[in-house]
Amino acid sequence: MKELVFGHKNPDTDTIACAKEYAYLQNKLGGEVEAVALGEPNDETKFVLDYFNEPAPRVITKAAPEVDAVMLVDHNEAQQSVDDLADVTVTHVVDHHRIANFETQGPLYFHAEPLGCCSTIIYKEYKQHGIDVPKNIAGLMLSGIISDTLLLKSPTTTDEDRQAVKELAAIAGVNYEEYGLAMLKAGTNLDDKSEEQLISADAKSFNMGNKTVRIDQINTVDLNDVFKREAAFRAAIEKQNAAEGYDLFLLMVTDILNSDTRLMVVGEPQAVVEKAFGKKIVDGKVDLPGVVSRKKQVVPPLEKAF
Repeated sequence: MKELVFGHKNPDTDTIACAKEYAYLQNKLGGEVEAVALGEPNDETKFVLDYFNEPAPRVITKAAPEVDAVMLVDHNEAQQSVDDLADVTVTHVVDHHRIANFETQGPLYFHAEPLGCCSTIIYKEYKQHGIDVPKNIAGLMLSGIISDTLLLKSPTTTDEDRQAVKELAAIAGVNYEEYGLAMLKAGTNLDDKSEEQLISADAKSFNMGNKTVRIDQINTVDLNDVFKREAAFRAAIEKQNAAEGYDLFLLMVTDILNSDTRLMVVGEPQAVVEKAFGKKIVDGKVDLPGVVSRKKQVVPPLEKAF
């Protein structure tokens, strides 16, 4: 019986790559699995798909009209998943994030590890099953790791991620440093995107202290290039907060060359943000040197502060 595999909403490179990687693995193991997405690929991901001559997965909003069972990669939280998740059976989860707001009525296969990238975990499963990694799949895995770890600079990076990058680069036939920088830069062209698009492209919602906290991340090579549009970003965020009921919206603008983030804060309680990072918010912003990871450097201190 056919199943669908997909990553989280507002898909990034790793989440789309993982769906395609896991579908290939499960089909090799005798399944009938199709990789789909819960949104259109961003510019960085388009660069990856074009480079390795891979078609973009089709986009769905609901799974139940097509299948009875699904597999989740690169996420597990219900609010980040397909809209009708409760109407289908989840048979597999492969993830590297926290486990929250997730439950099933029956047993399932659940593989979670605190690694820098979900693609690293899937690469390990290929090895465990003795499945050869084709060149194009190796390229997707490599790209997912580079994207999630910002070319191995993120504190989420582990030795397993570093080793996987070396092995996958060899299979894919690329210099991972040169390719990785070109890939990351491909995702920083922001001029042709609206503020509404940018604040939604990589946004995730979190429930903290009875508040809904929305966190989006924009990668750039020039912070000033983003903050010249600050007023427009604030207006778009305030509009979205009102429409969607977000209490607090944090926009991480991350300099991928210097590994620093300037945080734009819209909503309340701002005092919790100051407590989390030990810094005063000035004109609605706070600089966070060395911070590049939402998962490891932003969400945990916020949860503790709340």
